[in-house]
Amino acid sequence: MTDSRYLKRTIVKEVIASSFLNEERPLRIYLPPGYNEVLSYPVVYCQDGEEFFNFGRIATYANQLILDEGVEPFIIVGIEVDVKKRTAEYAPFGNRHEAYVRCIMEEIIPFVEQKYRARENDRILAGDSLGGSMSLHLSLLYPGEFPRIISLSGAYYGESQDIIARESDLSWLDTYMVVGLQEDEYETDHGTFDFVDLNRRTRDLLQDRGATVRYAEKEGKHLWGFWQKELPDALMYFLTH
Repeated sequence: MTDSRYLKRTIVKEVIASSFLNEERPLRIYLPPGYNEVLSYPVVYCQDGEEFFNFGRIATYANQLILDEGVEPFIIVGIEVDVKKRTAEYAPFGNRHEAYVRCIMEEIIPFVEQKYRARENDRILAGDSLGGSMSLHLSLLYPGEFPRIISLSGAYYGESQDIIARESDLSWLDTYMVVGLQEDEYETDHGTFDFVDLNRRTRDLLQDRGATVRYAEKEGKHLWGFWQKELPDALMYFLTH
């Protein structure tokens, strides 16, 4: 990953004023090598956007995949979050969840698709932990708008599983799920959970409703050191088939 071609990245920082959240929300936008206003591109929207860029090295991996692996060029939009408000925005029981959903749908996506050559209806949602479950919830709220989900150790608590269980037909959904085997007793801000079991149960709920699920359990902890290594395969899964 020291090749200078991978490290020469185009990352634009934007800020939108959200009327739903009553605050400004920073975005990080990666543009692929050879970005051309005449073309259009798939878009990967990332929860915890700052971490995907800083700890996940997603822009560097994107360059590598596009330049060397034949992956179709794509745009990445990292939606940043204030960690103090993260649970309130990402969790379905959070008091800012509805406002955050509307911010994405009515402010962030229209902004991106107006300013950049983002291909409409060719979107991927990505998230780690609670960001993974947030991505799935957003997909379920708007069927067909986000048919592809990258879930890195998704935090699928009881409320999330209940939401999925109420669905009847998820044959339109394709989800890439991975969880670390050392995540079986992970302490969160509202309890200790077995993330392996949570992800297994969620996989089964999705598959029982017809969703396509690429699922893996690997040696790893609930950390970016684990998730970073999974990003290339996750991106290639959706952008090469």
